Amino acid sequence: MSFKNYNVPYPVEQMYSKKVAYFSMEFATHQPLKIYSGGLGFLAGSHLRSAYELKQNMIGIGILWKYGYYDQERNQDQTLQPSWNEKQYSFLEDTGIKFQIYVHEHPVWVKVWYLNPETFKTAPLFLLSTDVPENDYVSQTISHRLYDANVATKVAQFILLGVGGAKLIDELGFNPDLYHMNEAHSISAGFYLYQKYNKNLAEVTKRLVFTTHTPEEAGNEKHDIYLCHKMSYFCGLSVDEVKQLTGNDSDQFNHSLTALRFAKLANGVSRLHGEVSREMWQKYPGICPIISITNAQNWRYWADKQLYRFSEATDNYGFDDRKKYLKKRAFDIVADQTGKIFDPNVFTIVWARRFAGYKRAGLITSDERRFSDLLTNAKYPVQIIWAGKPYPMDHASVTDFNQLVYLSKHHKNMAVLTGYELTLSKRLKQAADCWLNNPRVPREASGTSGMTAAMNGAVNFSTDDGWIPEFINHGHNGFVIPKADYQHMATHEQDQYDLNKLYEILQNEILPLYYENYDTWRQIIKNGMQDVHFQFNSNRMAHEYYDLLYK
Repeated sequence: MSFKNYNVPYPVEQMYSKKVAYFSMEFATHQPLKIYSGGLGFLAGSHLRSAYELKQNMIGIGILWKYGYYDQERNQDQTLQPSWNEKQYSFLEDTGIKFQIYVHEHPVWVKVWYLNPETFKTAPLFLLSTDVPENDYVSQTISHRLYDANVATKVAQFILLGVGGAKLIDELGFNPDLYHMNEAHSISAGFYLYQKYNKNLAEVTKRLVFTTHTPEEAGNEKHDIYLCHKMSYFCGLSVDEVKQLTGNDSDQFNHSLTALRFAKLANGVSRLHGEVSREMWQKYPGICPIISITNAQNWRYWADKQLYRFSEATDNYGFDDRKKYLKKRAFDIVADQTGKIFDPNVFTIVWARRFAGYKRAGLITSDERRFSDLLTNAKYPVQIIWAGKPYPMDHASVTDFNQLVYLSKHHKNMAVLTGYELTLSKRLKQAADCWLNNPRVPREASGTSGMTAAMNGAVNFSTDDGWIPEFINHGHNGFVIPKADYQHMATHEQDQYDLNKLYEILQNEILPLYYENYDTWRQIIKNGMQDVHFQFNSNRMAHEYYDLLYK
């Protein structure tokens, strides 16, 4: 096919006719395409699927990571071993497009691959790669590892996505009405457009929108402005020009702040995150308004349709049988990886998502006596599974993962799995009776794993953060740890309060319900399934982006 004067290859719905280019560092469209690490990718993948379902005039721009994020393997003692293996994708099409961008004042060749909408039922996705023989080895490595630990490589990756993506759009002749940046990784596109439009910032601003995912300032990317300049990040502008243009006199270049000043409109990814973001950035003059569009996940891709059918037919026998079958099938993976046989009749807690300090993977284990009592309770037996990928250079999170592995050796009803990607994610949601989510409030911008858990018959049990305040009605469709006055608590006090509440609700409400009043428990599952389908299907989100952010 020809990629000249490119248009999306399906009929566009009139209300979604505005042309949008959606930039993201990672896209989780389907298990075989391993170019994602966690929630940001899961969200972008669901967004592209819904854009396809609604027939929106959108293309995705990403990077073809040669080694993906990493493959999660084990050392001899079962602890975490990151492994980088080359990926092959016969389903991607070679566009024949090649062009050069400047990185470190040096021309670098960019080759472009294409994910056809029909392959995984997504909006069209263009993927950039520098892994071509025309480049020297260092330039080839720019597109090797997602979130490379080397700072200069990471800045080069941001240039590839932003400048490379914006230049690709010109090569395609796509001419979008809007450039949508999913996180600030691609804000270098703003400098490319600034040069393209003869240094008229107003022309850039009217074309740029921005989604922020980070609810605290320290988490937003900042890099030495002189390093960025040396890396050709600013498309030929001097450091003084950049400081003046971005309104930031600091020697630390703040990617998110620049995005908020270049864009005409931005959004947080939950109602709470919108409030937190407005409060966090309000001290900076000249930023664009920040609205809220709550994250969601693609129901068609994630939901177990059989469970929904049984629920709608009020066939409780079929419903229970299906949930038990889903648990049993997932427990085959547990047995295969860990040699532990789990029982589908036993209450199963799952904690699975990206490992990060604030998500507190091991919170429930932090009181050894209570945890041991929980796992040896004969009246209300419990099984618990962990999975998730820590960033390999985040040594604290890797240690958290490994400590759980060591602890699991002492309990036959506790398992830690590796290889947490889309397929295992879905299986674990099907395995869960209770999807445990306990980030430190207000650190989770949205958190979407619980949405897809509810779509597979798991009941959410969470701290009151991210999307949860918009969803959980305690005891009706899930369970929530009531907020304390966290602002006036030290971190260890917050952890202790949440831990006490977690055990209190688990032992006094959740376990007795499951074992002594299953009819009510089943109704809670069904309420969660219904509410999540209604409010947190990404078709609603993709529509709101057109309705609220792009208009």
